[in-house]
Amino acid sequence: MAFSRRSPSEAPALFDIDPEPAEDLITGFAGLTLVMEAYRGLQVGRSANRHLQIKERQRGFDEGTYLESFVLLQAAGGDCLDDFEHLRRDRALAQLIGHAMPSADAARRFLYAFHDESKIEQARQQLAPGASSYIPEESAPLRGLRSVNVDLIRELGARCPDQKIATIDLDGTIIESGKQQALPTYDGSTGYQPVLAVWAEMDGIVADQFRDGNVSAQQDPLSVAREAFAALPEQIRERWFRGDAGCYEQELLRWLRNAKRAGGPEGFIGFAVSARMSESLQERIRMLPEALWKPYREDAEATLECAEILNWDPLEKQAGEELDEVRYLAIRVRSRQGQLFGGRTMRHFAVVTNIWGKWSAKQVLEWHREKAGTIEAIHDVLKNELGAGVLPCGRFGANAAWLRMAAITHNVLTALKRLALPAELLRARPKRLRFLFLNAPGRLVQHARRLVLKLGLGAERIREWLQARPLLAPAAG
Repeated sequence: MAFSRRSPSEAPALFDIDPEPAEDLITGFAGLTLVMEAYRGLQVGRSANRHLQIKERQRGFDEGTYLESFVLLQAAGGDCLDDFEHLRRDRALAQLIGHAMPSADAARRFLYAFHDESKIEQARQQLAPGASSYIPEESAPLRGLRSVNVDLIRELGARCPDQKIATIDLDGTIIESGKQQALPTYDGSTGYQPVLAVWAEMDGIVADQFRDGNVSAQQDPLSVAREAFAALPEQIRERWFRGDAGCYEQELLRWLRNAKRAGGPEGFIGFAVSARMSESLQERIRMLPEALWKPYREDAEATLECAEILNWDPLEKQAGEELDEVRYLAIRVRSRQGQLFGGRTMRHFAVVTNIWGKWSAKQVLEWHREKAGTIEAIHDVLKNELGAGVLPCGRFGANAAWLRMAAITHNVLTALKRLALPAELLRARPKRLRFLFLNAPGRLVQHARRLVLKLGLGAERIREWLQARPLLAPAAG
């Protein structure tokens, strides 16, 4: 049945646009003040001013204000330095946060300060014969920025003292780039291949290491794992670790299995790591009796079963070394209706773990698989909803700082959600926060000699905003 009245969707626009800018102080980013209050309440700026020694003159912004500007830029959805100019034109935002945004040129100079070409050259000179990939030592400013993130994680932990369990998920990702300095990656693209470590229970990035595209995830994952566990707050009593095949590396596995590990917390770290499929491991799996295979899970294309491989530990123990005993868990994937996996109807995978006791093979495998919802989701957020997917230049150290600032932005947003926003937003991604809070319209007015922000939101959302502000205040003492 046709409607007799005309649809509003078919009508022309009912307004004109004044070509002159509004004289009122109006912003479309009023919600960035919540990010600012989280940043300042967690004392990130103070930490930046303590750990970063970049500026040589007293003029201009200090390090904490520069870092705050980068965090606000990425929280707002900016993904390049030129986007500073858009925020810089927002006079109301400048009044709300107490400073203008830096120009794109000033932000670029600040970012360049994190690059140290001598570190790159030193790593090249130390390459072993025949080797082509290296991980350069970080510059002093980059190490300082790492300390800022550690302070942030520990402050967040102090605000959540009941959280005494930490599961570290470690994985690499590819950031594609067409820059001349970008190197080929394993999938044929060019770019960079950083590694991140995430505290799964808190959704916080505890360590990151920027790498060239030709550096595999299996090259020195131990250094990132060690940094990750060192960053955890003091109240942690249980430690766990999950990784994919890039973590199947002897030194890392030896470190995890050693309760008296060097450069890390003493005691048990329960882990599950995807094993690289060697010919000997493949043959061992094929020899498993059919009775050992148990149902694991099913999907539309395949049936998955699991089994335990008894008395299998290829790690070469050193003399006198005491390591946790491990178990290898095999996974058999059988296609439905004769479908082929690269010419085969059956595939095998394996996971190595030091978790025994009441944990069945299926429970360990399901727990290990949960990392797809943590570390892989955070990779997606950093690259597609914050600024990490578009690297700003060809300078390695500057790109490393940009990635670390994206990680700090993610952690500030995590703190905002966990400490102050409604519980249903705990898993909200940045684009959801922008829709509900960060891109809120606001108008500044003077009232009784005070600056007042009038929000263009519903009453319920404004109440949530008002309830959040005191929860973001700096901790007493």
